Amino acid sequence: MTQPPQPPHSPRLPQWPRAELDPVRRLRALASGISGAHVTEGYVDAPYARVCALLGDLEGEFGRITPDMRGLRVLRRDGERVEALAVSKYGMRARLRGVHRPGWCWLQSRFLLLGVAAAPDGDGTRVAFTGGVRVPGRAALLPLGVRREGRRSLERLTVLL
Repeated sequence: MTQPPQPPHSPRLPQWPRAELDPVRRLRALASGISGAHVTEGYVDAPYARVCALLGDLEGEFGRITPDMRGLRVLRRDGERVEALAVSKYGMRARLRGVHRPGWCWLQSRFLLLGVAAAPDGDGTRVAFTGGVRVPGRAALLPLGVRREGRRSLERLTVLL
């Protein structure tokens, strides 16, 4: 009886360095790959748990923080995976899909992207926002109002805290 052929011996693969990124740095990394994206980052003088509670309330406070949004309704949730319907203040709708967990929310549709992240920073919290209207078929956002909307989101969050 013959032995089955053995795969060729492969040398041990090199171990690549690993970088642990907090949610704000992760958001910056993802946004850097999207043409036209801008990340607005700021420090809020509020505990991380309080900030996460506001950002985590997708059907309530989240819509008050995001300036162009009239509301957001969660349609389906499976662990961290979320599907939601967003309605803009102009009445346009978008079915968003993505990941939502404490300190992290990345939702996108064919035409819209919303990204929010939070990380503890001393007694306060670092928060970052990105998002905008997507260019279909490309990793790009239309750069119209992206910076202004990020600043307004940060201001609204600060007022709610």
